[in-house]
Amino acid sequence: MEPKLIITGITQGDINGIGYEVIIKALMDPVINEICVPIVYGSPKVAAYHRKALNINNFSFNNIRTADEANHKRANMINCLDDNVRVELGKSTAHGGECALISLEKAVEDIKEGKIDVLITAPIDKHNVQSDSFHFPGHTEYLKSKFNSEETLMFMISECLKIGIVTGHIPLNKVSEMITVDSVLKKIRLMNHSLLVDFAIRKPRIAVLGLNPHAGDNSLLGREEVDTIIPAMQRAQQDGILAFGPFPADGFFGAGSFANFDGILAMYHDQGITPFKALSFDTGVNFTAGLSIVRTSPVHGTAFSIAGKGEASENSFRQAIYLACDIFRNRQLYKDISQNPLKHQDIDIRSDHVDELPPDIFNAEQPL
Repeated sequence: MEPKLIITGITQGDINGIGYEVIIKALMDPVINEICVPIVYGSPKVAAYHRKALNINNFSFNNIRTADEANHKRANMINCLDDNVRVELGKSTAHGGECALISLEKAVEDIKEGKIDVLITAPIDKHNVQSDSFHFPGHTEYLKSKFNSEETLMFMISECLKIGIVTGHIPLNKVSEMITVDSVLKKIRLMNHSLLVDFAIRKPRIAVLGLNPHAGDNSLLGREEVDTIIPAMQRAQQDGILAFGPFPADGFFGAGSFANFDGILAMYHDQGITPFKALSFDTGVNFTAGLSIVRTSPVHGTAFSIAGKGEASENSFRQAIYLACDIFRNRQLYKDISQNPLKHQDIDIRSDHVDELPPDIFNAEQPL
């Protein structure tokens, strides 16, 4: 039996950035239709505008009204916008933010109703999208609220790195006060669970980075490691989690130590995202662990400066589609295994067929 094609919801992001370019380029790859059914929440008019600007003539969307009308052999589009939509390539506008939010809200509504299986979000402008309906630093916080998740983890994924962040999108001068035993412990536990369930890693090894230079240098450069991070790790270890560290962030990446671990937990945004983008910018993916649904996105932003020029790479967006499908399947597999575990069997070999066994089988000196 062939595996079920995954219904993949894709938000358009900011209509004036590179969202449509990377979406179209990624969906032009025929392999996509072999693993999923893509549905873009956007606008045929905006898509046509971008295709013309990019001089793409050999691709078009199959326009549908609802997800259940999707053609399983085509890239589909649900129109979320009216004909008054205005594209201003390379500009951050209030209208662009409004259109991005409309697309996001419609896709979230559909995934809540089970009409799509996974969600891939194209980049938004975190400034122009702010409104009465959206007052969050980014997608991660918005989706955490929408799905009532107790805890989420910004998890950056590539072939060579999996880096999670404790504090996420907050100002640097607020980081230290947000690093508590409880906050670090929650992220370690969430990362461990995600590596197990979402990535099918049986006994994940997690590296925990220090907050201060040289991981505090035995408290000379700060006490967060001794007072907060190490106690959190010790509690995680008591739960059977393989957490190691804390490691100085600079030497950890410079020496290639990251290759020895399945996941890396950084204390703040730039501590984790900077090395990740340096090593995996073109193929990395942003995954939100901890949600009840699967959501991924490319690691880049709206890139207004190159919008409409045909210079944007679709690799990260393509990998975001692949990863979302992989995680969806891994979750299904984990669910199936957990629901039907092999029952423990107590076998008494001194049974009705004892006379059929070799005569020395019960001799304590004989190996079974």
